[in-house]
Amino acid sequence: MTATREGAYRALAARFKQAGFDNPDLDARLLVQAATGCDDIGMIREPQKELSVAEIETLRKFETRRLAREPVSRILGTREFWGLTFEVTPATLDPRADSETLVEAALGLVGDVEAPSILDIGTGTGCLLIALLHERRDATGIGADISEAALVVASRNAERLGCESRAAFRRASWGDGLGTRFDLVISNPPYIEAAIIPTLDEEVRDFDPVLALDGGADGLDAYRALGHRLPTLLKPDGHAVVELGAGQAEAVTEIFLQAGLVVLRVVPDLGGIPRAIVAALPRR
Repeated sequence: MTATREGAYRALAARFKQAGFDNPDLDARLLVQAATGCDDIGMIREPQKELSVAEIETLRKFETRRLAREPVSRILGTREFWGLTFEVTPATLDPRADSETLVEAALGLVGDVEAPSILDIGTGTGCLLIALLHERRDATGIGADISEAALVVASRNAERLGCESRAAFRRASWGDGLGTRFDLVISNPPYIEAAIIPTLDEEVRDFDPVLALDGGADGLDAYRALGHRLPTLLKPDGHAVVELGAGQAEAVTEIFLQAGLVVLRVVPDLGGIPRAIVAALPRR
């Protein structure tokens, strides 16, 4: 392996491109920076700085793992979301940029709400809740999950990102037992059909927790549970923002309508794909 930052980066990017990765240059840059402890500025200012023996060995290990289709976020143990860096572990879903659509939609819904209360169902890393608390310094929230291991990660993320005093994390299934109502409920539930999971891209199938993927036989089990629970979790003027899987907007709309909710709109992501459904209680 070429023993300078620039040389290592170029060689690694070429191998990743040959392997068919979607973002070979980005993957290579992130791994070189992690192995050498430098940032973007360091790569620019000192591209010819030689790597130490230990750095070369670390980078070789990173390359082996990446070529085995382990995502860069899993190798590094972190993922960027909403401009924040979140710890990820095998117990948590890897946050995706598409889910930022939920944060943007949610912020618009609570713009006029003073000190909004937020519930994040299936919180995982806590990325949705923490992103919202980062933007709304007067907000408080609860992140609920059935995975104790995920709750530990979410709690660490909240502490590291400076919102631990406004976030609590509770073990709960679909918000059961919380005993309060919220201005906003947000959720990225499992929505993949169980039979499809073995056919998913290996970066998802082999590294994301099945608990965060499996939506049951038709992929809609989580939406049925949410439809049942949301009327008891929302304040009278509250809103729910829930992520959608591809092609699920119509079915989820029907589930929510049958549960007595009002579906206000479906929000597309930057690619134009319906990504989030916004619902509320009917006005009495």
